[in-house]
Amino acid sequence: MIHKLFTLPIRSLIKLGEKIQEEVDQELYDLPFLQQQLVELHMMFELEEIDEESYLVQEQELLRRYKVAKEREKNER
Repeated sequence: MIHKLFTLPIRSLIKLGEKIQEEVDQELYDLPFLQQQLVELHMMFELEEIDEESYLVQEQELLRRYKVAKEREKNER
């Protein structure tokens, strides 16, 4: 009984951490959001709001996350 009282805050904290991780993963790997970001990035480059080096670095990161998101989607089926 006392053991449960002492571990309750820890278990609650762990559950909260897991929930936060789920939310972060969902936002980082949301396919429509990533597609929108890629389009916006391309527009910024075309309008010369960012240079080519910045564009390539950001595009590479977005494409990496997109690939992970597609793999996750595939594995969920």
